[in-house]
Amino acid sequence: MGHDHHQTPARAAALQASYASSTTPELLRAMMTREFPGRLAVVSSFGAESAVILHLVSRIAPATPVIFLDTGKLFGQTAAYRQQLTDWLGLKDVRVIVPNAGDLAKRDPAGDLWRRDPDACCAIRKVAPLRAALAGFDAWITGRKSFQGGARAKLPVIETAGKMIKINPLTHWPVQWIDDYYAAHALPRHPLHEFGFTSIGCHPCTVPAGQGDTRSGRWAGTDKTECGIHTHL
Repeated sequence: MGHDHHQTPARAAALQASYASSTTPELLRAMMTREFPGRLAVVSSFGAESAVILHLVSRIAPATPVIFLDTGKLFGQTAAYRQQLTDWLGLKDVRVIVPNAGDLAKRDPAGDLWRRDPDACCAIRKVAPLRAALAGFDAWITGRKSFQGGARAKLPVIETAGKMIKINPLTHWPVQWIDDYYAAHALPRHPLHEFGFTSIGCHPCTVPAGQGDTRSGRWAGTDKTECGIHTHL
């Protein structure tokens, strides 16, 4: 790592203070070019609202690494959308990360672990691969927002994640800003958006959102609200 991880909370607090009044583009530019040049990645699901953060990043530094987790359980439409957005925005370094084949063979040979233990499924299909993919970076950018509710309701712009700094540039954006941004820049929507999917993850564990927060369609009918990459990484 490029810095002493014992200093990570202090660094996060200092960055939060320094950029508290920055606009989202200003914040992103500072993080990518001044604070963590060459040491920062974007983690994107290429989901329902992903085009906003990816568009902002592409206008500042299109060669920024973008990490995409292909769990092996995604909607086919997500792969197509990833390619569409990558081409549309001119992203130069989209890295498709997959689970470790040995882990899958040992722990989920039939591919049905999601049904028995969704936390364990997420751990081997998302958390472990992302941890490995982020090993060479000091900071990462997410597209999480406070309006998504649950554990995200009081999300800071800059926080710590283990030894890393995690940046949530859109945390204070309301839904209307997201919709307005798509319209203003004529950004394509995920193909499933028109069918009521406001948050799009793996196929077996995602349904159209009902009443409630925008992530209510994820792991519907259970207490689970996060895959684990934002709680165990």
